[in-house]
Amino acid sequence: MPTLRSAGTSAAAPRRRWRAVLAAAGLGALGVLVLDRLNPPDLSRLHAVGTEILDREGRTLSVLPALGGTWRLATTTADVPPHLLEMLIAAEDRRFRRHPGVDPLALGRAALQWARTGRVVSGGSTLTMQAARLLEPRPRTLRSKAIEILRALQLEARFSKDEIAGIWLTLAPMGGNLEGVRAGALAWFGRPAARLDAAEAALLVAIPRRPETLRPDRHPAAARAARDAMLARRAAGVIGPGDLAAAAPVPRARRPMPRWAPHLVRELARGAEGTRIASTLDLPLQRAAEEIAAAALRDLPDRASLALVVAELRGREMRALVGGEFGAAGRAGSLDLTRAVRSPGSALKPALYALAFEAGLAAPETLLADLPQRFGAYAPENFDRGFAGRITVADALRQSLNLPAVALLAELGPFRFAAALKLAGSPPRLPPGADPSLPLALGGMGTTLREMAALYAALGDGGAGAALRLTPGPAEARRPAFQPRAAALTTAVLVQPFPAGGPGGIAWKTGTSWGGRDAWAMGLDARHVVGVWVGRPDGTPLPGATGARTALPILARVFERLPAAPREALPVRATAMAGAEALDRLRLTFPPPGAVLGEGAGHVTLRAAGGRRPLTFLVDGMPVATEPSRREAAWTPPGPGFYRVTVLDAAGAAARAEVRVR
Repeated sequence: MPTLRSAGTSAAAPRRRWRAVLAAAGLGALGVLVLDRLNPPDLSRLHAVGTEILDREGRTLSVLPALGGTWRLATTTADVPPHLLEMLIAAEDRRFRRHPGVDPLALGRAALQWARTGRVVSGGSTLTMQAARLLEPRPRTLRSKAIEILRALQLEARFSKDEIAGIWLTLAPMGGNLEGVRAGALAWFGRPAARLDAAEAALLVAIPRRPETLRPDRHPAAARAARDAMLARRAAGVIGPGDLAAAAPVPRARRPMPRWAPHLVRELARGAEGTRIASTLDLPLQRAAEEIAAAALRDLPDRASLALVVAELRGREMRALVGGEFGAAGRAGSLDLTRAVRSPGSALKPALYALAFEAGLAAPETLLADLPQRFGAYAPENFDRGFAGRITVADALRQSLNLPAVALLAELGPFRFAAALKLAGSPPRLPPGADPSLPLALGGMGTTLREMAALYAALGDGGAGAALRLTPGPAEARRPAFQPRAAALTTAVLVQPFPAGGPGGIAWKTGTSWGGRDAWAMGLDARHVVGVWVGRPDGTPLPGATGARTALPILARVFERLPAAPREALPVRATAMAGAEALDRLRLTFPPPGAVLGEGAGHVTLRAAGGRRPLTFLVDGMPVATEPSRREAAWTPPGPGFYRVTVLDAAGAAARAEVRVR
């Protein structure tokens, strides 16, 4: 029996020890988990990155630094070329893909080398440990190394290997206030990290080892030696000996960070710190627009500035935007002048004529009288104080004559015109409490360059109105602002050569506000709409400035830099004139055929559209008094009965309607 008890006791002891070991392991694991949750890795530096604005193809338009002025951009393994990642792993951590965050072999080798030589020969830090150190920089001590080991284990439990590599790629010091491979690529080579060649990638892998003593702008010889050593000894198989011999010299100076479209960048980045923001701009076109604007600004007097926009016609997406000379205090460079509310002058007239074509009040070949005329207390004049006499509607629009425009608006009604402008994306800004009135025909309202571009986009895209977009996303629903044929007729009238030469097939119009305060030039082809504004931001006059003299040459230069558009896509004059016949047909708009007018109708306003003025109204063959320039007449029925209302135009055309008065 004692023997049996002794055997049972000896058999139970190992089981108790194993249970104790498992319990201890469980408590240890629980303790590690609790400590991990109580003291997680600090990722604040990883998230404190700059803001990047991208163009429509994902190219970098502009970058803004992180808080504190450090150039640090979020970087993933997808942002760098494969050979850079291969070099990094080959040089810093060959077993990166296999170890759990700590490499015992590398640590043992480093400890042995230190014991033999009395100095650090190799650090033994894995990429994960380096990532931990970059997240939480500490002095190089044994205590810090122990913390890095623990943090590395935490990172491995939380992130994939590519995500850990991304921490290094984002935070690795690149000299001065540069951190991360993407910031380093832009500052040292002026190109995205994805386009780095092997020699450039080798330099960026080498610099973080001694970021201040390997800065190529201050220590070019040391930087080149480190790069070449990286290529020759650490990245075997990534680059061949011939490539090493042909490697370019290291850069001797930092390049400026991308800073295109600064006004728009500030607008988009507001409240979106630390993100990549997509825009609809096109980087090559933005560069061209800024070059054109810079050249034009050199010829402008002090305190004068300009703004310029280019938008894609069908998608209503902005492709280039220049808000002024950014940073130039004398030119109010902090203001985005594409958003400044200014008077459009005659640049607004095409919308008025499109509405007149739609209403049948005129057609391009209709003759108008450009003669002195008063509209109540309002007596407008032409820009040159002269009068053209009898002139076609098309020529009146192209020559920006004021009297015909005001006469058309008097027939259309200012409220109707204001409503159409709002639908087209350019709502009139009027003084508080003011209603639309006849000066609207001459640009008597406030608008912005962006809104004017939206208006011209509507004229060039079938009369459909929509705001211009700055960021990708669902397109805004189109609003019918003008009848499509009327919009096409208007753009056809405006297709004309540039006075000083330039590309053909462009529909354009200029405008000058009262006192020469604003000079405008708006244009469109089959793909793009372009707008240019020149003036003084403070609203004071710019002597000698007109849309034709000051803004139009800039517009022509922009169209010269645009991709060639199929000119036949814009309505040509012959086609448009054929369509004008339908709009110009004489017709009686009131009363309609068969109308029944109630007893005691009093005065009835007879109205007509189309035809060639002067018009003659008749009731049962008897003329009704009317002014020759108007398309309406007041008639008082003598009593109940049936009447025939007829209207005749100057060409002999007639329109009739039988009506009954009860």
